[in-house]
Amino acid sequence: MAFRIIRASPPHWSKHTLKQSPIATREILSGELSGLQIGIGRYARRAYGFDEVALVPGGVTLNPDEVDITFSMGDRFKLELPFWASAMDGVVDVEFAIAMGKLGGVAVLNLDGVHTRYEDSRPVIERIAAADKSTLNAVLKESYREPVKPKLIAERIKQIKDAGVACAVSSVPAKAEERAEIAQKAGADVFVVQGTVLTARHSSRSYHQLSFDELVRACDIPVVVGNCVHYETALELMETGIAGILVGVGPGAACTTRGVLGVGVPQVTATADVAAARDEHMRRGGMRVAVITDGGMRIGADAVMIGTPFAGAEESASKGFNWGMATPDPNLPRGTRVHVGTRATLKEILLGPARVDDGSQNFAGALRSALGVCGARDIAEFQHVEMVIAPSITSEGKALQQAQHVGMGKS
Repeated sequence: MAFRIIRASPPHWSKHTLKQSPIATREILSGELSGLQIGIGRYARRAYGFDEVALVPGGVTLNPDEVDITFSMGDRFKLELPFWASAMDGVVDVEFAIAMGKLGGVAVLNLDGVHTRYEDSRPVIERIAAADKSTLNAVLKESYREPVKPKLIAERIKQIKDAGVACAVSSVPAKAEERAEIAQKAGADVFVVQGTVLTARHSSRSYHQLSFDELVRACDIPVVVGNCVHYETALELMETGIAGILVGVGPGAACTTRGVLGVGVPQVTATADVAAARDEHMRRGGMRVAVITDGGMRIGADAVMIGTPFAGAEESASKGFNWGMATPDPNLPRGTRVHVGTRATLKEILLGPARVDDGSQNFAGALRSALGVCGARDIAEFQHVEMVIAPSITSEGKALQQAQHVGMGKS
């Protein structure tokens, strides 16, 4: 594919309605209006994460069994549950992807991971899980030195599809073009291009730049890209024809990007900004692009991508461990291995019944109940629920739980 430059669009006004409140883009606002002064001549917006906000119950409540929590990307890809398992080797292997698909969600297989490098990846996963902290980075780097094998990519996809479930796969941008062709021929349903931060415009003199426009045109299956946290960037990516976008830089439990690079945006603000870009894109006549929050969901997202909670499933590849996709990077690791232990079956985590009281099981039931008490009939309506800034929402009135380490006071 030929290298080409995508020119930036001229400045524009945009409005996004959340409870009928207009939000102007940052490129229009002067520094004094866009945020708080943090130094002479420097201003910053206040951004919010999931621990700082809460949803307001609606004036009408609904039967949770009668709300709709299905997910779709156009007419080509639909799920019973809006839950994606992230493309992390400690979580998703072929067996986990099949189990996830049979329960109504989808698991993304990492095409740059150990499962496409080794015929039998189980000993490799066990070696990473067993490594002590002093040798972990060396074990990870050694494990990922084995090259990815195109033959294994096709085999893994075929194994998942032969089980009769949806198959989603993920590639780094540098390998996306060649792997998209292999994935399509093997029968994958969704192709994800994932990096720490992706933009529609990227400058480099030393390597070929991936064109998302051309990749989308070359794919007969939906293309999802990420990660992104910025309104204008999301809008440009959507204009390339992608079907979905991943939101989040560094919020994952196993990710250290925010600490290593010092970049990122708290997830509520990031998701609201990308959702605003989605709405503006639709106002301009574009198709609805699915917003998938990679690290939690309260408002604006159509689905959520989850990693570490699924690592605790009995079906997970590592049986209780997780590490970020950038953890094995030979030059600058931006992740770590975390241990969560084996806590429940995947069915209990997704569908219940919950055996614990901390919200770590029966995600679908919790989501249905949240829609019900907020009076939202589906996820689209849920995105317009009123919100309040509530940094103490998980601790207010919970002194006994915290003292006794039960419920919301568990460490």
